[in-house]
Amino acid sequence: MACGPVSRRLSGALLAVALTVAASVSYAAPPQRVVSMNLCTDQLAMMLAAPGQLISVSDIASDPMISPMHVEAGAYPSNSGGAEEIYLLNPDLVLAGVYSDPAVVSMLRRLGIDVAQIDIVTGLDEVAERLGEVGALLGRETEAQAEIARFETGLAMVRHAQTRPSAAFYYPNGYSLGTGTLSHDILTTAGFRHIAEEMGRNTSGRLALELLVTAAPDLVISTGTYPGNSRSEEILRHPALEALVSAGHRHISGPDWVCGTPRVLTALADLRAAHRAMEVE
Repeated sequence: MACGPVSRRLSGALLAVALTVAASVSYAAPPQRVVSMNLCTDQLAMMLAAPGQLISVSDIASDPMISPMHVEAGAYPSNSGGAEEIYLLNPDLVLAGVYSDPAVVSMLRRLGIDVAQIDIVTGLDEVAERLGEVGALLGRETEAQAEIARFETGLAMVRHAQTRPSAAFYYPNGYSLGTGTLSHDILTTAGFRHIAEEMGRNTSGRLALELLVTAAPDLVISTGTYPGNSRSEEILRHPALEALVSAGHRHISGPDWVCGTPRVLTALADLRAAHRAMEVE
């Protein structure tokens, strides 16, 4: 029996609905080949991905100076963040940061690859949000909720100390962190006063050594140095800074401070230990 115009239109409409449903089901399926090109998404993906789901992490994930999961990263092939090499990995999802190379992100999207850009964390309350966001992208919501529960339990165990000694961040090139940062939140949660708050510095940037010495913080938080010589690190060996540290204390921040993941709990624990040591002196 031949189909009339109405019947053909109905069949076409039903086909369109079927294709839409099929597409939505396909889109909802968890990605099978995930590539991360950002240090912080590397960590979130390694924490949450199913076995075999994550196929590559950034090459800096293996750097022990800045990556708290450098040992775990050794189990994955690395990428240097180039569009061509990532495309050849045939990913169905790429995890990037909001500040990842825009040319690379744009090229990958033009090639039809789904790229999710994950924002940085500026406070401890955002760690759970990022876990939930990446967990949803990977189809690993249950695992993300378990990580969130463990993180919030660990965070709740941190208590403000009765005394609040002052502290400052001072890095190569005289770079210091302001109040609107994750590090500021870690510092104050561990029971310290951040001198940036007293100076009205809500942004990060270079801080004159004279201002740091005048502020005379009880604790100076710096970073480890790479082998070799670097002009940017010379200021960390300046006699005025050495005198300030010898009169007070120095704490070396490690890779656990870098990204807003549950690894910040280690940074908090280390800083609380430094606080307790100062209290008994």
